[in-house]
Amino acid sequence: MEIQERILDTAFSLFCQFGTRSITMDDIAQRMGVSKKTLYAHFADKDELVVHAISRYLNRMDKECNENQEKASNAIDELFLVMKMMDQSFRNMNPIILFDLQKFHTRAYQVFQEYMNTSMQKTVRQNLERGVREGLYRSDFDIGIMTQYRMATSMLCFQPEIFPYGKYDMSKVQCIVLEHFLYGLVSPEGYKRVEENKLQLQK
Repeated sequence: MEIQERILDTAFSLFCQFGTRSITMDDIAQRMGVSKKTLYAHFADKDELVVHAISRYLNRMDKECNENQEKASNAIDELFLVMKMMDQSFRNMNPIILFDLQKFHTRAYQVFQEYMNTSMQKTVRQNLERGVREGLYRSDFDIGIMTQYRMATSMLCFQPEIFPYGKYDMSKVQCIVLEHFLYGLVSPEGYKRVEENKLQLQK
């Protein structure tokens, strides 16, 4: 693995655990067993490192979402793949990371906002349209409103006043909220498909 990739992996792991504010370039260098000079040879400062680490993570999420769309045989199967992805992605993630980005790393937060308002929104809308076409979702709801609703509920786990870190697991919150959202969408046929997927998970 190239040194830059190692830096990004190490930094992002620390940011997920402790947020960005409390992690210094010294902490990252020490965790890697390299000099701080090595970090600055690849990134001008911590802010640039945060931007690259967040961008890389979001690109990976976007790629996996696209793969899930292609891999899934229907809209409901796609959302169960998303649940699996979220369980792996958000496990042990500290929700303070989003607060830190918003307050201390404007560029990185803008990257996150752009991802949510473009790629994420498009993925959610496409899944809703697909489910309606397949007869697995009801056709009597407003897709635009439900897209925005899903976007809003996906951010709930990042609000510590609602789900305090340590008391609630982010990945579990995300999966339960998504499952609840799904039950509100499905047709009778879709409901059967949800139950089949849940049985598969229990095996």
